[in-house]
Amino acid sequence: MEPQHPHAGDPVFDLHVGGKMETVSTVALTGREELSLAYTPGVARVCEAIAADPSMTQHYTWVPNVVAIVTDGTAVLGLGDIGPSAAMPVMEGKAVLFKQFGGVDAVPICLDTTDVEEIIETVARLAPSFGGINLEDISAPRCFEIEDRLKAMLDIPVFHDDQHGTAVVALAALKNALRLTGRTAEGTRVVISGAGAAGVAVARILLEAGVEDLAVIDRQGVLNSRRSDLTPVKAALARDTADKFGRSGSLADAMAGADVYIGVSGGSVPEEIVASMAPDAIIFGLANPTPEVHPDLAHKYARVVATGRSDYPNQINNVLAFPGIFRGAFDVHATAITEGMKLAAAHALADLVGDDLSEELVIPSPFDPRVPGAVREAVATAARRDGVARR
Repeated sequence: MEPQHPHAGDPVFDLHVGGKMETVSTVALTGREELSLAYTPGVARVCEAIAADPSMTQHYTWVPNVVAIVTDGTAVLGLGDIGPSAAMPVMEGKAVLFKQFGGVDAVPICLDTTDVEEIIETVARLAPSFGGINLEDISAPRCFEIEDRLKAMLDIPVFHDDQHGTAVVALAALKNALRLTGRTAEGTRVVISGAGAAGVAVARILLEAGVEDLAVIDRQGVLNSRRSDLTPVKAALARDTADKFGRSGSLADAMAGADVYIGVSGGSVPEEIVASMAPDAIIFGLANPTPEVHPDLAHKYARVVATGRSDYPNQINNVLAFPGIFRGAFDVHATAITEGMKLAAAHALADLVGDDLSEELVIPSPFDPRVPGAVREAVATAARRDGVARR
């Protein structure tokens, strides 16, 4: 009789017994003939063909359809630096989502190092086994360098989901919220609270989408070039955001009269600061499990409210983006995921809402069956347009 696990009876732990995934063979092995085809001696012919022409990997292995989900466990969910072993349940979950929502196979890889050089070298050495790399839960600012250098080194998609998945879905929701409130991207004042991985990526994609008046805030206030404490990533962002409109000061200074608040930082925004926003405000409090502005408070002052939670309307959930983005990239054997592909994914998500647009529906549900296909097609088309498709 199998012994009971320590948390038996708890439905969360019961679901996780033995992990959440397994590998399944796609071929039958019922006799000697099938075994000889799938393994020796037949497999040798396939190996020799790939040795003669490495591109044959794309046809005769699972490589082009599999993602490595790589983490060092330093920024897991809202739990922080919990290490690689404790990160594994999240990485398994991510793999299950890839398969369920994108038809993409994924392998969780939790690395026992936080050294930037060691992470880059390890991923680069593993890369021949995978069609793409999904970086996950790696803390800022290290995540920026790791992603940028791997993108330069590898000819397969490299995508840090904490940055770009969040950014894609946030842009999709914001596009519809602006439409609902009669605003344009160019005429909207946006405040982003948080200058980590998600905050930087959300800011960058909003700039690409036409937002001009944008202030990004960290613990010391608005990022601007008069500050001497900025990292290179924050300094570059300051030049492209608050500097243009002379924004400076605290969260309270930036929020007064702002049209949009996007929280990716945690913490709590006092009610008097929320109340200072413009009429018909838009508030996305994306910290989990506790949004920066609780929805009950946000609804007192805002017309559109979104969170990262599944128990309120308008959930900004990365699962809307990353499975379809990788599926679309894989379909055309893309060498990278470009800014154009991310924007295409965001616009495809926003367009699915269509005439159903309302304060309670600015982003589709993760269970909307149209989502993966719409994102997939938009990303594949954008990859061809951007010149990174190999077929």
